[in-house]
Amino acid sequence: MNETLNPGDAIVIVGGGHAAAQLCGGLATAGLGARVHLVCEETELPYHRPPLSKAYLKNAEEALQWHRPEAWYAEAGITLHRADAAVAIDRERRIVRLASGRELAYATLVLATGTRARKLPHLADDLANVASLRNAADALALRTQLHATQQLTVLGGGFIGLEIAATARALGKAVTVLESAPRLLMRSVSPELAEHVLQTHRANGIDVRLGVAVGHFEVKDGRLVALTVEGVREVVETLVLGIGAVPEHALASAAGLECENGIVVDEHMRSSDPSILAIGDCTNFHEHRGARRVRLESVQNANDQARTALATLLGREEPYRALPWFWSEQGSMRLQMAGLMPSEGTRHRRAGASAASFSILHYVGAQLVCVESANAPVDHMAARKLLEAGISPEPGVACDPGVALKAHLA
Repeated sequence: MNETLNPGDAIVIVGGGHAAAQLCGGLATAGLGARVHLVCEETELPYHRPPLSKAYLKNAEEALQWHRPEAWYAEAGITLHRADAAVAIDRERRIVRLASGRELAYATLVLATGTRARKLPHLADDLANVASLRNAADALALRTQLHATQQLTVLGGGFIGLEIAATARALGKAVTVLESAPRLLMRSVSPELAEHVLQTHRANGIDVRLGVAVGHFEVKDGRLVALTVEGVREVVETLVLGIGAVPEHALASAAGLECENGIVVDEHMRSSDPSILAIGDCTNFHEHRGARRVRLESVQNANDQARTALATLLGREEPYRALPWFWSEQGSMRLQMAGLMPSEGTRHRRAGASAASFSILHYVGAQLVCVESANAPVDHMAARKLLEAGISPEPGVACDPGVALKAHLA
């Protein structure tokens, strides 16, 4: 089948994640739903992804949480193309070709293609007991494996690997985390917060090993049966690859769009082709202070960029200036971060109600630029408001974001 749909003023959105769902909602509210085609590689409707590593893995009865029910898309006039991935973009003709052979003509194309899990090149993708977690199909497969296994090995000490490790441990599984870096969350959090995360997981019975070399993957009958850690052979029952993700920009790159660690966009979410926008985890953009280009993997960023893209589509031209913030739930531990951690500066720790509750305030000179919080949601909310307002409490061990915020609002 090679059916080309008349473009008119069609808006084609490629992707089924948070960014795409948020943009669909905004366009429907603006009365533009009938112009929208949503192209999803997966069979599922757009769904919330954070629960996949936690509640969904833990409970065999847990269902996917849809952003909106199927009837909503029909009522909004949005045309869904599910289980029919976009495979090529013809920029000259303004056509997106789908795997089915259908061609969708567009006035504006929005790429919300997200990321894909990083793989180990010397490990086959189809090993029965090796898993990654990026989508619902991955989560369902891992949930089935996890409930049937007694021992889980997690390769990688990043957010997703640690969330899965905590979930497995809560199910009573023996869990080992292998991290090649000298500390956990090396690129994401401060050394102080990383140490707290390490000690919490170890106290909960997770075997966390740092700075280890992993190799010699032993495969038999379609399964990984063992690997070596620092040259010592260790048996593997189930292995999770938590070694990060890479931006899914193959479609954009093949179409000749500028890509560098993601699809390069301007402050209005336009790519190097002004008729093509990009949003979410797949984008390389100027962060909220405009000082550097970054790529972020977070629900908040996906939603904020969708709002910026909506403004662009509506002709309002509102530049992206949102403050980045993140969270991670690892068992009973809730980590929250507001702002981007600087490469240099000073840090000040603020104690909370218990040893497991505290915040770390990051300054560059006298300017507060980032706050990390562990089990301190009030601090996190105050920090977000302070950072959004550009307010900096005086650096010091006793500085209190809540007090500073109240003083500002008084």
